[in-house]
Amino acid sequence: MTTQTPVVYAEHLDAGYLPGINILNDCSLVANQGELIGIIGPNGAGKSTLLKSIFGQVNIRSGKIWLNGEDITGLKANKLVSKGVAFVPQTNNVFPSLTIEENLQMGMYQDSKRFEERLEFVTGIFAELGKRLKQRAGSLSGGERQMVAMSRALMMDPAVLLLDEPSAGLSPARQDEAFIRVSEINKAGVTTIMVEQNARRCLQICDRGYVLDQGKDAYTGSGRDLLNDPKVIGLYLGTLGA
Repeated sequence: MTTQTPVVYAEHLDAGYLPGINILNDCSLVANQGELIGIIGPNGAGKSTLLKSIFGQVNIRSGKIWLNGEDITGLKANKLVSKGVAFVPQTNNVFPSLTIEENLQMGMYQDSKRFEERLEFVTGIFAELGKRLKQRAGSLSGGERQMVAMSRALMMDPAVLLLDEPSAGLSPARQDEAFIRVSEINKAGVTTIMVEQNARRCLQICDRGYVLDQGKDAYTGSGRDLLNDPKVIGLYLGTLGA
């Protein structure tokens, strides 16, 4: 029996922004091929820092990160994109002065020859964007910008998609739409790691979840198991997005 190599494996990470102050403390995470991984926890738990550590934006003081068995610890963002890591930040995630099409082209600057092929893939998920390619991103609503940001990240056919709070700041209806789109992206075969403040909704759609607390993975399990775990309910789901 062969053992599957995880797409992303982060082991015993200590990381932070300022010298001598760690946000992550012995934090580990595994994402296997095709999984949707949810990361929840209270404010300040290190959720976004974990994503940024994987994407080379935080100083990793100890621990390792592997992508498909290759050590990518500390690589810069441009190198990570070429290796198949895509990151959608929570804010400032589109170029507002550019059209939707130009935003998608920016997502392919390292492999522009495949633009038409990848455009067909992302507009298969985000059909409405395909009808509005000449519209400037700055004129879009928050939910529509989020679609453009996710589409741009998908243009390079990533091995893993990192999403930092895709529902943040959206209306309830747009939040539901965002979660549906994340599920569709994942069902299209894209391994996805999502940080979310809306903990219940996140756990409802993810294959496995991690509950971070004080920079460490305090609990892990299937989304369903975490939703029904009395400790998780009492400590986290009572105060996180109902």
